[in-house]
Amino acid sequence: MGTEEQIKAAEAKFGDLIRAELARIETMKEDSEIKDFTKLDHIKIGILPGDGIGPIIMEQALRVVNELLKDEIASGKVEVHIIEGMTIERRSELNQSLPDDVMEECKKCDVLVKGPFVTPRPGDPWPNLLSANSLLRRGLNLFAAVRPIKMPDRNIDWTFFRENIEGEYILGNKGIEVNEDLAIDFKVLTKPGAERIARAAFEFARKNGKKHVTVVTKANIVKLVDGNFVKTVHRIGEEEYPEIEVNDKLVDATAAKMLDPEFNKDMEVVVLPNLYGDIVTDVAAEHQGGLGTASSSNIGNKYALFEAIHGTAPYLMSHGRGNYANPCSLIRAMGEMMAHIGFADRKAILEKALEITTVTERKVVLTTETKDASAAEFTDYLIDTIKGLE
Repeated sequence: MGTEEQIKAAEAKFGDLIRAELARIETMKEDSEIKDFTKLDHIKIGILPGDGIGPIIMEQALRVVNELLKDEIASGKVEVHIIEGMTIERRSELNQSLPDDVMEECKKCDVLVKGPFVTPRPGDPWPNLLSANSLLRRGLNLFAAVRPIKMPDRNIDWTFFRENIEGEYILGNKGIEVNEDLAIDFKVLTKPGAERIARAAFEFARKNGKKHVTVVTKANIVKLVDGNFVKTVHRIGEEEYPEIEVNDKLVDATAAKMLDPEFNKDMEVVVLPNLYGDIVTDVAAEHQGGLGTASSSNIGNKYALFEAIHGTAPYLMSHGRGNYANPCSLIRAMGEMMAHIGFADRKAILEKALEITTVTERKVVLTTETKDASAAEFTDYLIDTIKGLE
């Protein structure tokens, strides 16, 4: 194929991508009704155990939920539904990152809690499947990834709002390989997408008495997409939330200096595009105590999904230490889920119990080493602590 033919083929593919994105924008404009959980007689929680350590830590997280919501589960107000069929083995057999029957079951639920899924990499013994996480977020239109980070000893209480659908990830498998010398991927920003993540961050700030929203990008280099994201956040803040101050920071400086008291003094609520949010929140979680301590809430207008932000821990599994994985990230995700569906009081009990069991008292210690507590032993301790607080 000659150069001009290669260019025309790339132009045709690019045109298809633009048409699909313009259609998605119209769909976003129509998706404005927000589910009110206080008006639901029945709330269905879907559980996706995941791969690797996922089923192990999910079992413990469910024990905690069954304790904290025991009355609501007994009365039928809350239903916990295990969704089968999302193992990497089955997904590989079907050659589907997110099997159709699983997606149907997910859409029958009000909220979902998921363990980590395997996303195959080159060299893995699995087909090169797309990220099931990304497909779930897009399929359920979960546009906001909300990740709390707390380090009381440093006076840090941050809440990150990561745009969850657009950016570099939305067309991650739809780049254009013009020829063997040239490959092009894309970064996508839409006005409705930027506006809704900005409003989500500002609404949280207003409801929780926060005075600052920080927008983190690389707008000094990525002039158009990141620049428009920054402009949108400032416009929404100035027009709709004038009592809240908006600050700008660069993503590389934020990753490098987030623990610097002078740098972070105005950081409370942070809003970021997709890729930057993925990286920065992982860095923040490591400072908090490791990825095993952090949870993520994926919020849309109709559905919500809650998860740990770590992976499947193949090293632990291959060394016979899966039962010693730290379940706290998924347990915290359960707390975020309970608050989302109207049981913030149960989340408060859980947070207090976690503070006792992991910070102030620590009668049982998790290290993932077999000489220390297993996930089940820690959860026994946590549930006993919860019972003492109820």
